[in-house]
Amino acid sequence: MKPRYGGRYRPPAPKRSPLITAAGAQMLRQELDYLWREKRPQVTQSVKEAAALGDRSENAEYIYGKKQLREIDSRVRFLQQRLENIKVVDSLPSEQSRIYFAAWVKLLDEQEQERTLRIVGPDEINPALGYISIDSPLAKALVGKQQDDMVILQDLAKSYTVLAIWYQQ
Repeated sequence: MKPRYGGRYRPPAPKRSPLITAAGAQMLRQELDYLWREKRPQVTQSVKEAAALGDRSENAEYIYGKKQLREIDSRVRFLQQRLENIKVVDSLPSEQSRIYFAAWVKLLDEQEQERTLRIVGPDEINPALGYISIDSPLAKALVGKQQDDMVILQDLAKSYTVLAIWYQQ
């Protein structure tokens, strides 16, 4: 029998790690502060001005403004909940010769290409900076490894050699 979810069913998102660096937590707080103190009041004012123009059913500025407010409120709720549940990791591990959360890692792949990554929380992912989530398959494979260890990702048919590990305060 077919589930009665229609086309809108989405399986639940995988549970995300609560870990975050101090810089990442600060970024989330700044975004929340910006949305709540600057962006929301601006959009609220524009909605108020658009509503004063009259007929709201065909008022594009009003409709768009209300949509923006819903998106802002949704993001604010998410950030508030996320900030309550995160665990800020602001100390270095006692064994810095192994890969743990917040480590910078230099890898060498099979094609002799070097790649530098940092293992961060899921809220801090930034491929341009080389930040990968602690929840990613590569990060999970790297945790606990040390220099010159080989890391094999079976699902992706890739392997890496750990060239260097370092941490920054």
